[in-house]
Amino acid sequence: MLEQSHLLNVALAQIAPVWLDKQASIKKVEQAISEAAEKGAELVTFGECLLPGYPFWLDFTGGAEFNSSKHKTIHAHYLHQAINIEQGDLNSICQLAAQLKIGVILGIAERASDRGGHTIYCSLVYINALGTILNVHRKLMPTYEERLAWGQGDGHGLRTFKIKDFTMGALNCWENWMPLARASLYAQGEDLHIASWPGGDHNTQDITKFIAKESRSFVVSVSGLMRQQDFPETTPYIEEILAKSKPLLANGASCVAAPDGTWLLEPQVGNEGVFVVEIDHQQVREERQNFDPVGHYSRPDVTQLHVNRERQNTAKFKD
Repeated sequence: MLEQSHLLNVALAQIAPVWLDKQASIKKVEQAISEAAEKGAELVTFGECLLPGYPFWLDFTGGAEFNSSKHKTIHAHYLHQAINIEQGDLNSICQLAAQLKIGVILGIAERASDRGGHTIYCSLVYINALGTILNVHRKLMPTYEERLAWGQGDGHGLRTFKIKDFTMGALNCWENWMPLARASLYAQGEDLHIASWPGGDHNTQDITKFIAKESRSFVVSVSGLMRQQDFPETTPYIEEILAKSKPLLANGASCVAAPDGTWLLEPQVGNEGVFVVEIDHQQVREERQNFDPVGHYSRPDVTQLHVNRERQNTAKFKD
């Protein structure tokens, strides 16, 4: 039987982390990957910074207070639980992806060795079905209070990858509002866009359809969940965080839009689970007939984007 390369089963793993517990959260991620594979998915996606968690404490503890011992303590805890790829923190996930022959898009808090190892970057990691890490995209500009927890990324990860007939790219959260970041992926032939979010229908409800219509691509908006019970008792300053937070901090709202902007999966609000959608590349080709943003409907002689994809570092050594 010939492979139907124009069809792709994509899973959206809308789960909550065991917040800032790296090993426990890895187990939840692996369980979701296994469930996605059992449901026939060939690619499974996760929310922004899911592993080991989004910096929710900033809103509830006066995160901008300078030189605060409280925030130094929380940051040290976050840093200790963050993901260091070079030290093998993702090895078991890569092995599982290879075993199950499934691709993985995973949001992590990355403790980057190439930047000294003490700053966290909000990163999206692409692991292919062979278990190989093909891309680590560091969020270009953390949003508002996130800048108190994360460093600025670079353009190194603004890349696309083939998966069957599709060309896939991915961005973190409000990066999806950045026209030039989107255009950099469109220019590389993107027709499957993964938008990763910490969770919230206020994020995914409008922009998912908008990007689909603008790009004439499939758009997968995958979100995390966060509830008060997802904070472990070992969380520093847990009483203060819980006293000021709502019972539901992130309500998910993962969804999928087709290239014409119609829903294939409406926003899933508040439900923890793994949702699988089949997408058909034929729909991309149909919608590109009258509009192709970087093809027949572009004017590169008038407007053109220049992208720096060099991985940024503080020092360059020549021995």
